[in-house]
Amino acid sequence: MERRRLALALSVFLAANLPLAPALAQTVTLKASHQFPGGKGDVRDEMVQIIARDVAAANVGLEVKVYPGSSLVKAQEQWKAMLTGQIDMTSFPLDYASGFHPQFGATLMPGLVRNHEHAVRINASPFMQDIRGIIEQGGVKVLSDAWLAGGFGAKDKCIRKPEDAAGLKVRSAGSTFAEMWAGAGASIVSVPSNEVYNALQQGVAQVTDTSSGSFVSFRLY
Repeated sequence: MERRRLALALSVFLAANLPLAPALAQTVTLKASHQFPGGKGDVRDEMVQIIARDVAAANVGLEVKVYPGSSLVKAQEQWKAMLTGQIDMTSFPLDYASGFHPQFGATLMPGLVRNHEHAVRINASPFMQDIRGIIEQGGVKVLSDAWLAGGFGAKDKCIRKPEDAAGLKVRSAGSTFAEMWAGAGASIVSVPSNEVYNALQQGVAQVTDTSSGSFVSFRLY
């Protein structure tokens, strides 16, 4: 599979604002959901597992139960599940919630972030303060965030210039990337990253853009 680098995208680890009352001899269990493989070294899974391990080690009557691989909530439904209380924590690409808040789409744009040093500066910028403010208005707190490098891969041929994408079926990670591909003449397929492998195998998609972590975790090579 031909792969090329693209910009970085924002993944966030979120927790609902939970007023936890003390309970005698009773463990409070929080449900943490994400779409990535569990226990296989995926950095986004590790973001959640570290919290779960540290909470368990603290022995404070609190447990974080992790549901990886979309085993509890589908990838693109996690923001809504947070707001409704179906889950208490999640790690996901923030752009997946841009249907609720279009501003989130600005965290996944072609060329927005040039490298990780640039990402550090953006994280401390008024832009990200505004994004976090919108998140918190929904009763959700950001526990951690990460800008992940990414790229695109094509199944049938190399893509070296925009014209090469014309007529191809492209799985795009977000709406702004979809506009880029559509401008090059591609048709857009809406599939979360954990379903890209099957989409490529079955011919539903011929091209994908996604994070480098997903290229490894979902064996897109």
